[in-house]
Amino acid sequence: MQSMLRGKHMITTQEWTKEELETVFDLADELKRQFGLNIPHRLLPDKTLFMIFFDNSTRTRNSFEAGMTQLGGHAHDLSPDKLQISHGENARDTANVLSRYGHAIGVRHTVFGEGNGYIRDIARNSRVPVFNLQCDIYHPFQILADYLTIREKFGKNTRGLKIGVSWTSAPNYVRPVSVPQSLILLMPRFGLDVTLAHPPEFRLMPEIVEQAKKNAAEAGVKFETVDDMSEAFRDADIVIPKSWGPLVHTRDKKEGLELINKYPGWICDEKMMELTRKHSIYMHPLPADRGREVTGAVIDGPHSVVYDEAENRLHVQKAVMALTMGGRP
Repeated sequence: MQSMLRGKHMITTQEWTKEELETVFDLADELKRQFGLNIPHRLLPDKTLFMIFFDNSTRTRNSFEAGMTQLGGHAHDLSPDKLQISHGENARDTANVLSRYGHAIGVRHTVFGEGNGYIRDIARNSRVPVFNLQCDIYHPFQILADYLTIREKFGKNTRGLKIGVSWTSAPNYVRPVSVPQSLILLMPRFGLDVTLAHPPEFRLMPEIVEQAKKNAAEAGVKFETVDDMSEAFRDADIVIPKSWGPLVHTRDKKEGLELINKYPGWICDEKMMELTRKHSIYMHPLPADRGREVTGAVIDGPHSVVYDEAENRLHVQKAVMALTMGGRP
């Protein structure tokens, strides 16, 4: 399996089989164990990862950089102003050059209608694996970390668990739709029943929702969309309430912020958590808008696993890098 994954891009989990993803999770478990025991695992000695960030990052940048160091390689932290991208160099030239210098390229580009296309263009012209560090459509590494966390809390057999994915109000800025879209795509494939809740203006991309329905049907599980936050929480084992923008409805920033402010009651609080099952877990990819998306009593409370979830970014990313960068394709 490892040799089959060498050189494979990670742009969306949809392009990886369930068997391939299981290989990632199994290796992530082992690398996390070794990390905890301080056992060196220099699986990528002298390898280089080029990371291009069009957007700011805390967890993604630092977990990839730390992960490459632990694997024995090095990650370059780049942004358009550090490259000729700022002077108009296209993706074709950037990909061709960087892929001759190193062993993988990662890109974060979340501008709606642009990000995924740019990453695909990089991938078409790269000799080495390309990693989507978040785009306007997908955030694969966050969702891999989310599922690794769920496996740790509930066991490897996750069939029959209910996950509530809900919109929340965070009026400070318009966030991408990539996290909820990636969640509804991956979770049904591993047997979870998904309830997606959002106000009408905050629908996700129709083609992504249709693919999520197809994934659920193929797995024999439930997928439903509701306009009531409490329905996503009722009897849920896992809840992931977070904000995203009305980007499918409008790309006008002012109108988007006005729509977010229209629904201040969409907040994850203790009353909402009481609807979930006793053993339920609260998850969030962070950063969370405390007091607007979630109360302190919840994010800092007994249901919260947000820091476990954040740590697992390191371990799943190391697993993907080890499997895909273990030699030039």
